[in-house]
Amino acid sequence: EVQLVESGGGLVQPGGSLRLSCAASGFTFGKYDMLWVRQAPGKGPEWVSRINSGGIRTYYADSVKGRFTISRDNAKNTLYLQMNSLKPEDTAVYSCATASGVFGKGRGTQVTVSS
Repeated sequence: EVQLVESGGGLVQPGGSLRLSCAASGFTFGKYDMLWVRQAPGKGPEWVSRINSGGIRTYYADSVKGRFTISRDNAKNTLYLQMNSLKPEDTAVYSCATASGVFGKGRGTQVTVSS
């Protein structure tokens, strides 16, 4: 059974940081490009970042470039998203998925940026 389980979300003040994790199982994690997406209340899904299977090439939405860093540990089957300088507009449910979407996405973890 394929599982994508996100964790690390929470409530943080503007300017703060969080590190999200996505634990993958049930498939050969190291063979897939992975991505993070987010969905804010009342809005559609937004692509946030992508990383290639080897962890060398990374891509970011303009809205998070310079603030977020995606990484992965293929030995641990885990994807990460380091989020710094958080803004209220980063408030959303963050989910991970393969770039192809073949396995769907996890349930997500809530990130709330508020003072």
